[in-house]
Amino acid sequence: MTTVTLLCRIDELPENGAKGFDLEQRKLFAVKRQGEVFLYENRCPHQGIPLEWMPDVFLDAEKQFIQCSTHGALFTIDQGQCIVGPCVGAKLQTIAFEIIDGALCIQN
Repeated sequence: MTTVTLLCRIDELPENGAKGFDLEQRKLFAVKRQGEVFLYENRCPHQGIPLEWMPDVFLDAEKQFIQCSTHGALFTIDQGQCIVGPCVGAKLQTIAFEIIDGALCIQN
């Protein structure tokens, strides 16, 4: 049976910012940039570790890229592709989502 999990309301996501979500067996994070939302698994493809060093801190200082806090790898926000660091060319795992009544939701 498919269930829908509400992660947050879209207006709770900071513009040009990110928010992490700890589900039972998954760690995810969303980035909102210019009103567009991107959702990824919170796992660096280099060593399989979480990306952030503090809660909800997934972006570099300029908020232009997703950054792995352990190795400094940089990933594009819109595609999750590593462009700098030990895993150049690798991608973050994108997560399919729906926006339902202004809420960011995933299917389980």
